[in-house]
Amino acid sequence: MNIKTILTLFVVGFVIFCGALVIDSGMFENKVKPDQPCILLQQTADANDITANTNPPVQQDIQLISAQSIRFTADNAPQETIILGAADPNTEDPETGFKFQLQLTTKGAAVSKATFSNGNGNGFDDRDYKDPQPLKILSNVGNVLSMANTNFTFVKEQLQLPLHRLHWKSLGVEKSRDGSQTAGFETIIKNQQTNAPVIKLVKTYKVEPANYQVDCDITVENLSAYEQNVRFNLAGPIGIKREGARGDMRKTLAVFRNSKGEFSREKIDIKKFDGERTFDEKQLIKDSDRFLWAAITNKYFAAILVPVPDAGNDYCNWISDKTGRLYNPDGDKNTADEDISVNLKITSSKLSAAGMENSSKKYNFNLYLGPKDKRLFDNNEYYHNLGFVYTIDFMGCCCPAAVIRPLAFGILAIMDWMYGILGNYGVVIIILVFLIRLIIHPLTKKSQISMNRMQKLGPKVAEIKKKYANNKGEQHKRTMALYKESNVSPVSSMLPMLVQMPVWISLYSAIYASIALRGAAFLPFWITDLSAPDALFRFKAVTLPLFGALDSFNLLPIMMGFAFYFQQKLMPKPAAANVDSQIAQQQKMMMIMMPLLFPLMLYKAPSGLNLYIMASTFAGVFEQYVIRKHIREKEQAESIGIVAATSKTGGKVKKKKPKPFYKNM
Repeated sequence: MNIKTILTLFVVGFVIFCGALVIDSGMFENKVKPDQPCILLQQTADANDITANTNPPVQQDIQLISAQSIRFTADNAPQETIILGAADPNTEDPETGFKFQLQLTTKGAAVSKATFSNGNGNGFDDRDYKDPQPLKILSNVGNVLSMANTNFTFVKEQLQLPLHRLHWKSLGVEKSRDGSQTAGFETIIKNQQTNAPVIKLVKTYKVEPANYQVDCDITVENLSAYEQNVRFNLAGPIGIKREGARGDMRKTLAVFRNSKGEFSREKIDIKKFDGERTFDEKQLIKDSDRFLWAAITNKYFAAILVPVPDAGNDYCNWISDKTGRLYNPDGDKNTADEDISVNLKITSSKLSAAGMENSSKKYNFNLYLGPKDKRLFDNNEYYHNLGFVYTIDFMGCCCPAAVIRPLAFGILAIMDWMYGILGNYGVVIIILVFLIRLIIHPLTKKSQISMNRMQKLGPKVAEIKKKYANNKGEQHKRTMALYKESNVSPVSSMLPMLVQMPVWISLYSAIYASIALRGAAFLPFWITDLSAPDALFRFKAVTLPLFGALDSFNLLPIMMGFAFYFQQKLMPKPAAANVDSQIAQQQKMMMIMMPLLFPLMLYKAPSGLNLYIMASTFAGVFEQYVIRKHIREKEQAESIGIVAATSKTGGKVKKKKPKPFYKNM
């Protein structure tokens, strides 16, 4: 394989690689609706569990009757809406005020909505350029609400009570001196024949200022004179919306930890919810892995539901099933209204008769509603120990996560440090690109020089191929001998590029996933949000093939096209006499396609990502110019008998001294 073919394959492979990154980001995604509403994270859920299509009629009470005519009932209380957290999200102090406003409902004693506090413009908004509003991180989906109790079950009687359809009694809101707020709900399950109370459930929510966490406690108490064996399900968070400008990066995940403290996770992307999927338990839980938490995430935010272990235990032992679900309220796969959630199945508990020891049990949950920010997770010992950082994903593509994750997190740390000095992430990206180019310049230079030498051997390689056309083994042997004689290695021209690739992929991934870039401006009049397209000016939305809905003129991708054109012009090319017509045509097509392909694929990409690619390309153009100049100067020096300088000569070139015709005696 000659150098021309290697170069052609490398460039084509690079184009395919970059195209794969774009496709992976979701530009050409096909939105699909699953045939089944449930995808399992561990084990099969109850057949009678809540689904997205459940739409029961309003009832005055909810009853269940067994074959033995035992009747349980729970009365509906008045419907109410309770607010915890920021009373006015637009005036909250981002440092001391509440991080979000929690809207609770008596129906299922659940969360109907959670909205970030904007904090005088310092919080998270929905990025609507016309009228930005505080961002909703959770919302109801049809009749499905976050943190609702579902299918309260009397195990012995095999009866299920749908408490998510019941309006619980509100116990009001309490405000503590430390600024925290607590809301409580209560419902009592009775024997309808005797009207005697059987089970009392009390559910409380607590939020604290300057904290992204909601504490939720559920107490189940036996009020009867007999032992009761009961269990229930808890609907986890639901209603997190897509955040990516192009692709839907939402997913459900469950995280585990073994006795060695090593984390593992199982995740399902929303685009892969294509029906029911059951994980094999032996594959999911290896060795001594124990369940820690389940979550739903999008590109920048996470809703993490953590069951809190009982006192004295390291792991929660009363969770059996962890289930991820996909909801499609209208049943139409083309409306992009799909939502995901996680649900937990609580193991059964035997409650002693009323007044006796162990007649009640309290279940504690923590619900994190906030950004996927490694700095936040590292600074909070509780979040760090639980491995919340595993909600953060990077696009590793062909590189293993064990390589990409440390590099990407390291790059993010450097970016944050530079931002503390410069105060502008756009400037940080540009400077960081040039710094990385400078650091790996020796590798790039070595690769370019090696490629140039191999190109000069093109005619000799062609002669060998022609002479030994019928003997491939001898042809390869002679070619390798020529490379060795000329001190040239085909690997040396490619290896530096392969070494650089993880660095550039990590930088790409770090910029793409960084929550710090969300809403961060580069210039006050242009690129006002590095996580969205640059939008030099806007117009009425039109729908175009490949692009989809288009409502802005984005200048960065156009500039990037020019950068690619100049880069192609400066790429080292073999002499025309050494290039056959087919390869010349391929090079010509590449000159045309590269400057067009990337701007088209990345037209709606986040401006921070495009700024990085454009800065890297222009830096590459300058770097290639410097390297080509160095190669020309070296060739000219060699042609007139001047050898290249070495470190021993102080960096100065020197002329070759002629050998004397005599030797000193």
